[in-house]
Amino acid sequence: MTSPEKEPQITPEIIRSHGVTTEEYARILKWLGRTPTLTELGIFSVMWSEHCSYKSSRVHLKRLPTKSKLVMQGPGENAGVIDIGGEWACAFKIESHNHPSFVEPFQGATTGVGGILRDIFTMGARPVAVMDSLRFGHIAREHDKTLDQAGLHKNHAVVDGVVGGVASYGNCFGVPNLGGETRFESCYNGNPLVNAFALGLVKKNEIFYASASGAGNPVIYVGSKTGKDGIHGATMASEEFSEGSEAKRPNVQVGDPFMEKLLLEACLEAMQTGAIVGIQDMGAAGLTCSTCELGGRGGVGLEIELDLVPQRETGMSSYEIMLSESQERMLLVAEKGREEEVFSVFRKWGLDAATVGEVIPENTMRVKHHGVVVAEIPNEALTDDAPLYHREVGTWVAPVPTEKPAAIVLGGKKHLNTEFEKLLASPNICGKQWVYEQYDSMVQTNTMQGPGGLAGVIRVKGTERALGMALYGNGRWCYLNPKLGAAHNVARASRMVACTGAQPVAATNCLNFGNPEKPPIMAQFSQVIDGLSEACTALETPITGGNVSFYNETLGEGIYPTPVLGVVGILQDVTRAVGAHTRAAGRTIVLLTPKAPSANTQREFGSSEFAVHVLGELWGAPPALDLKAEKALQDLLQHLAAEQLVESARDVAEGGIAVAVAKMVFTKGLGAEVELIGGGLPVECVLFGEDASRALVTCDAKQVRAIEASAVNYGVHAQVIGLTTESHFALRVDSLPVVEGDANSFRRIWREALVEALQSETEAAHV
Repeated sequence: MTSPEKEPQITPEIIRSHGVTTEEYARILKWLGRTPTLTELGIFSVMWSEHCSYKSSRVHLKRLPTKSKLVMQGPGENAGVIDIGGEWACAFKIESHNHPSFVEPFQGATTGVGGILRDIFTMGARPVAVMDSLRFGHIAREHDKTLDQAGLHKNHAVVDGVVGGVASYGNCFGVPNLGGETRFESCYNGNPLVNAFALGLVKKNEIFYASASGAGNPVIYVGSKTGKDGIHGATMASEEFSEGSEAKRPNVQVGDPFMEKLLLEACLEAMQTGAIVGIQDMGAAGLTCSTCELGGRGGVGLEIELDLVPQRETGMSSYEIMLSESQERMLLVAEKGREEEVFSVFRKWGLDAATVGEVIPENTMRVKHHGVVVAEIPNEALTDDAPLYHREVGTWVAPVPTEKPAAIVLGGKKHLNTEFEKLLASPNICGKQWVYEQYDSMVQTNTMQGPGGLAGVIRVKGTERALGMALYGNGRWCYLNPKLGAAHNVARASRMVACTGAQPVAATNCLNFGNPEKPPIMAQFSQVIDGLSEACTALETPITGGNVSFYNETLGEGIYPTPVLGVVGILQDVTRAVGAHTRAAGRTIVLLTPKAPSANTQREFGSSEFAVHVLGELWGAPPALDLKAEKALQDLLQHLAAEQLVESARDVAEGGIAVAVAKMVFTKGLGAEVELIGGGLPVECVLFGEDASRALVTCDAKQVRAIEASAVNYGVHAQVIGLTTESHFALRVDSLPVVEGDANSFRRIWREALVEALQSETEAAHV
């Protein structure tokens, strides 16, 4: 037996360096009845970190709706699971990898994708789709004049690294990327957001859970060897960035998608043997988290010997082994006597598999190294009794004008071609082909609608069904009004799914905020939870799980409150799926709106993309939202798809009706002629206002009457507003042409703006 490690004395400085407060350290002493070892302090540090314990958010998350007749597994497991009919269920979840992606964009993004994929196949589900919600600082000085050359260079590097990382991991692993969203705002200059979503299919009788049982059952480590990468990654994600944060690069894990693919196949095959009792991936906090959570969920303990853990470096301490976040690793519990069945599967796939311990009856995590106990902690201390803070909820009022600035004159121009072109080229509206063309969206041959549409759609092989999925999160609206903005995010993500013909049935969320120790930030968070709860209840999309990411601040400057919603829907007949783009000229364009039209006031217009990127101002509040009207529209869209009355459907969102029409026709190289009624509003509000609960559909003229009759039945107003054309593009208000020109010219601006912004700044940097 090798001599035990020399334990350093636990000093106040060491305690502070682990992010443990004086009060928390007192709780550790009370739980243990003694001074912790350094390894134990490290274990408490990561398990009690904000990233792992949700100590600032748990009291608020309880207000979210989490149940329905279709929800088979809600929050608390690796992923939520819903019943999609027949013998099948789907597991899905979204998580953040924000902090690592700022420090090391490529690897941060790759391991974000890898982590969410493991969450899915840990449940026994085969991943069949990924999506991502990305937020970056601006990449062109015209959109943020405060950026210097160094800031622009950093933002470009982050964009290039993150997109490349997402593409690399997903493409190599072999899972289709169905899109998502990519947005740019100044508040993300020092805090990019990388929120990764994954969905997998599993038979309802083959779902696995992260729970250990059976004293004496072996604990088996499988996958990659443990190294020193990613140590304290969870702690890094639980604090703000400062001037020296780039020195945290060693905290970022390194992913290997080919190893992950082998791990997927080996785990799913091993699950089929019936020898596995419980399984947990080693994500945040690595071996620490998987060990205590497997035992804690089962009401038992795990005892492990670190000498038995496969390691790729020599001389690693118990502290390093327990806190390493090396990727592509799993911990599982097998039935005693059936170890060889598991080992043979992993040998077949060329992966390490080693018995590292056993289940013990005490609800305790016991860790040995060289035969000496280096950590012995009750599971409850690390999980159920982790600190729970009732942070002060202050007040939040966005520091922007509530009314339109006097210098802004709306309705004064008759022709808005120049403004329309500027809007098409704006960062949140311009085409994102440069991003998603790097992704493989067709691998596995299930994709029916991929990037560039509103929502992703995949068929479920062997059935008549399909699944629709969409991500959405408007941080600017949540900044202006957290509760209303959050409700809009639920409504729009659900509406995008409904446009495909699928019924939205459940949601997952990734809640990205600043420092929770600041009362205004907790006011944002609390109000967002209220908005999510209200909207998810009204739209019947319970939250099945997700992630909270706090401390998205650099040098004291926080991001917009950015709750990203991932909504999943079920389409019972795959042949009824509706695309987002019209396919031919001569199609009738119908606008669907609430029966009581929303008056898009100039105050609400201040939150729009047009106001921010064309007028250069932000004011007012998000548009009003009637959730009953929203539900009626979504139900109507599903009905129109089921009856095959429409060729395409697209909701009206950023950029208003003008941009919705443009995106509906540009992808297929077409144009459109549209006539709208002004109703006394400025033409900018009519064309570019972002009122809620609206959608466009295109159809054969013979279907218009049936659409209008259906709309009446659902309490929705249907109005024919124009036709698709071969190449002419015109937007008229009260018979006056406000925007008019060649569709291909407008399309070129929309399609090439992002690449031109990336290239122009890159060229400037080399001058």
